[in-house]
Amino acid sequence: MYQINFDNPINVYFIGIGGISMSGLAMVLADRGFKISGSDRAESEATQALEKAGIKVFIGQGEKNINDSSLPDLVVYTAAIHPDNPEFAKAKKLGIPMLTRAELLGQIMKHYYLPVAVAGTHGKTTTTAMVSKIMLEGNLDPTISIGGFLKDIGGNIRIGASKYFVTEACEYTNSFLSFFPGVGIILNVDADHLDFFKDLDDIRNSFRKFAALIPESGTLVINGEIPKLSELTEGLSCNIKTYGFSDEFDYYPTNIKYDDFGNASFHINRRNSSGYDITLKVPGRHNIGNAMAAAAAADVFQIPEAEIKSGLCSFTGTDRRFEYKGTVDGVTIIDDYAHHPTEIAATLNAARNYPHKNMWVVFQPHTFTRTKALMDEFANALLPADKLIIADIYAARETDNLGISSRTLKEKIESLGHECFYFPSFDEIEKFLLQNCTKDDMLITMGAGNVVDIANDLLGL
Repeated sequence: MYQINFDNPINVYFIGIGGISMSGLAMVLADRGFKISGSDRAESEATQALEKAGIKVFIGQGEKNINDSSLPDLVVYTAAIHPDNPEFAKAKKLGIPMLTRAELLGQIMKHYYLPVAVAGTHGKTTTTAMVSKIMLEGNLDPTISIGGFLKDIGGNIRIGASKYFVTEACEYTNSFLSFFPGVGIILNVDADHLDFFKDLDDIRNSFRKFAALIPESGTLVINGEIPKLSELTEGLSCNIKTYGFSDEFDYYPTNIKYDDFGNASFHINRRNSSGYDITLKVPGRHNIGNAMAAAAAADVFQIPEAEIKSGLCSFTGTDRRFEYKGTVDGVTIIDDYAHHPTEIAATLNAARNYPHKNMWVVFQPHTFTRTKALMDEFANALLPADKLIIADIYAARETDNLGISSRTLKEKIESLGHECFYFPSFDEIEKFLLQNCTKDDMLITMGAGNVVDIANDLLGL
């Protein structure tokens, strides 16, 4: 594998530079004196921010972008880029060194003291943001790379001047196995990305390998309620801290209460140490778990209790994580990134405590493989919605060759005795909502694709 010499900045080209993680890494290298350029399929807020930072961005991908007169020294690409991509193919043909996004991120992590890597099938962005917020409150001046918009840093990337680094660690294509975590967090391990992993056991094996990357001097913070936990932790040389909802774990909550918006207040108990009270500004039981994981990681850095409390209590979430978008004609509109049955169940459970008359959910399935593999789980997870609309599947990196569609999911839900609507276009969905939602209803647009456009259209954003 090509090794970057950070003392000798070079010319680096990013294929897919507008991606949430790629744009952040491009900024990190640019800050270190590297000459950065790249391309993306369409203009976005991320590409505009890169251009404002003086980075050349080509809109549209083609081999002409990799200029023969000024070839890059290194090309970075994401898992979504295939060998038939013209820029990828040209770089290969010319013998230009190449790194995946994960390999680059791993090399960057080597240059920080105890970098924090947040892993898990769900909750990575929120927990990474919580850890980041605590470190900012503790004046640790961290560099942050996060998979969502964090208001406190005005985006998804923050370049710090210290040796602290916080990032998400995605399991897809085993990306996180290229990392060098000093502190690793594992929030949960569920069946997902079955277009890459064979089954749940294969996924668990990948998370075990991630945990094994943490050195003896490092720490693993892990959800103690993960089934067969010992298979993930047995024989590890690093320190291990567990959290969960009972006193058998190192961190656990008591005195849990919810306000009228589903936000929890509770007491964090710490083994062999005093605890403290927390009041969150993000809803749901799952965020209690995320907060405990973040607090446990903060203890590794010996951040004072007051700063941990301040960080967690002032955290208001990231974009697309139960994000209040606005109100139209008395209907409250929430947007949420949930695209896995476990995430859907957590979001709808949190929404139960949010003021509403009827809970409308517009769900956009994400990828054909995930929809097919978890069809029954999706149907059951969506049942708590009072009114349910299914949008067409967001294909993302896939093509439709599985004979699966949103109509299939609609029929599965209806077979469980729940009314469900399907419309092939966002325009039809929006028209139906305007005709049928009434004052004091709540509408949740849900999914990892572009379903948020429905919320934005209804609000005129």
